[in-house]
Amino acid sequence: MTDRELLELAAKAAGIELKWSGEMDVPPRMQPSWESWSPLTDDGDALRLAVKVELHVFGSRIGGSVNEDIFIDAWDCNNNPYAATRRAIVRAAAEIGKGMV
Repeated sequence: MTDRELLELAAKAAGIELKWSGEMDVPPRMQPSWESWSPLTDDGDALRLAVKVELHVFGSRIGGSVNEDIFIDAWDCNNNPYAATRRAIVRAAAEIGKGMV
């Protein structure tokens, strides 16, 4: 799954409507505020996403209402545990978004 697909599903789970720019490196904007939204790179956005979709974070394990734990090795994120945690939050939220009709 691409980062864009992850972000779209995570936004769906959080009830956030996104607007994308034509540029690849520009994060999407939340509607109607036009604020950028980048939980894969921004700790604050990731934390707000986790709270919004009621994720439970336990050390390196993240679980949501999908009743599964999501594990991301920091090695897969340039050995950056913060990036790994943000990615795990977005992945867990995306799984919740997948299950929504």
